[in-house]
Amino acid sequence: MHELSVCLSLLEQVEAIAAERDAIRVTRIELKVGPLSGVEPDLLKHAWPMASADGIAVDAELVIDETGIVVRCSACETDTAATPNRLVCGNCGDFHTTVVSGDEMILQSLELETN
Repeated sequence: MHELSVCLSLLEQVEAIAAERDAIRVTRIELKVGPLSGVEPDLLKHAWPMASADGIAVDAELVIDETGIVVRCSACETDTAATPNRLVCGNCGDFHTTVVSGDEMILQSLELETN
């Protein structure tokens, strides 16, 4: 399961931030995940309890904000929404676009408990 390794990497980042802030527990983790990130949010949520077992984030609530795809058109320079299988400009229909958002997985915030 690819998402388990993603969770383990996320946990390393969370533990490092918690250690920097002398936290004793992580209570909430918020992620922003785009449909082009290669990560399935439901599978990520399913893998999280296995990855976080017996650690500082064992009971942390994992909140995933699923974002949409936005592309920038090279022809008309407009940013528009797109779908995973159709990355064309929503304004002029040109296919020369660049993904602006939708391919990310970002740790947005943590809630920590300290002494």
